Amino acid sequence: MHTDIERCVRAVQSKDARFDGWFFTAVLTTRIYCRPSCPVVPPKVENMTFYPSAAACQQAGFRACKRCRPDTSPGSPEWNARADAVARAMRLIRDGVVDREGVPGLAARLGYSARQVERQLLAELGAGPLALARAQRAQTARLLIETTALPMAEVAFAAGFSSIRTFNDTVREVFALAPSELRERAGRSRRARTAPRPTPGVITLRLPYRAPLNPSNLFGHLAATGVPGVEEWRDGAYRRTLCLPYGHGIVALTPHPDHIGCRLSLTDPRDLTIAISRCRWMLDLDADPVAVDDQLRGDPLLAPLVDKAPGRRVPRTVDAAEFAVRAVLGQQVSTAAARTHAGRLVRAHGVPVEDAEGGLTHLFPTSKALAALDPEALALPRSRCTTLTTLVAALADGTLKLDPGSDWDRARAQLAGLPGFGPWTVEVIAMRALGDPDAFLPTDLGMRRAAAELGLPATPAALTARAAAWRPWRAYAVQYLWASDDHPINHLPA
Repeated sequence: MHTDIERCVRAVQSKDARFDGWFFTAVLTTRIYCRPSCPVVPPKVENMTFYPSAAACQQAGFRACKRCRPDTSPGSPEWNARADAVARAMRLIRDGVVDREGVPGLAARLGYSARQVERQLLAELGAGPLALARAQRAQTARLLIETTALPMAEVAFAAGFSSIRTFNDTVREVFALAPSELRERAGRSRRARTAPRPTPGVITLRLPYRAPLNPSNLFGHLAATGVPGVEEWRDGAYRRTLCLPYGHGIVALTPHPDHIGCRLSLTDPRDLTIAISRCRWMLDLDADPVAVDDQLRGDPLLAPLVDKAPGRRVPRTVDAAEFAVRAVLGQQVSTAAARTHAGRLVRAHGVPVEDAEGGLTHLFPTSKALAALDPEALALPRSRCTTLTTLVAALADGTLKLDPGSDWDRARAQLAGLPGFGPWTVEVIAMRALGDPDAFLPTDLGMRRAAAELGLPATPAALTARAAAWRPWRAYAVQYLWASDDHPINHLPA
């Protein structure tokens, strides 16, 4: 979008927050870059230039605005709506792959050479994978500086910097303040708001999103299907344990009118960026609800559902492999039965954790842990046992890879080749684990019942034909159709 100058100028002059994260405005006279909704007086048109990413702005020598904090804007919705190499690369970078495995590791996951990945990212984003990862490290550093009392040396290494000097130089270059000045500035801001000091060991932050956001089906689905010991709804917040690359964590996510409150407790602060990314992914916070809803309103039978409660998101997961296992456990059983089966697996194979603020007890077991389970110990039909054990074996040995960088079509084909995987299971994994916004469930009984009540075709073939007009947002249409039923997944818990 950054190449459409006229449209970008209009967005900046109207301070339109819907475009935050789509592009960034760099001001040639001040050498500052902002989000489109920056509250300051817009610069003259001739002094504006536009970039597709914060990393491109930083690479061009611009520093982040201290008022609108463009480094904390919602991510571009493009990266979650596309399946090409650039979008997959962006999802993997956001998940910390470059910091952990370097550019060669990123390229290997994508199936390209490092040079090809660099060239594609530069062409579309104006920055290569290292610059994009550096921008992400800078944002993580700022969060740790402002929300924790960690010594600066620990902040530097937790944010992924290789040295204190690189950390200091990057923070000064990006934010025009030394790390100590950033912390002092944040402290003054807290005192001005008479806000409490940060709780030791807990990182508190706000996750932005593009309005509107309807929390009912999003948090209702996560709470109603939560696995005992791994997930819970407590004091108005969805809480769950997180299995992360360097350790584990517990997150509490609370819906607010203009943001999602996030409280993170991590055993290793190096996991902060990844934990935030996975929480944003799970809640679908980088979506563009205006574009989605406008498309779905084109169907006169869907329009009333959209107008009644706009801004529905697709509830996803923090771990694609975990969700695949849970999808198999939920085949042809009730929500309560699926939770019971998953709870048994967790108690038998999950790693215990301590939760000082609630009732969480375990991490969901990894694929490697589940690969050693005894099928005879599972209270499941024999065919379901075969489906589950085949799945976890493929995940454990790497034959099947489900992660943010997965090729959606290839993953579908691999899943469909496993015993016991029909269209419903494949598509629900594509929707909630892989994040395909066009995943569709025409065989789902709840979908068919809702479609019939609305006057839509109820047979899978006819419903699929009608849904062609909803593409590429059929996964969101599923949320609106499901929401027409009075089921606990569609309501915030009391």
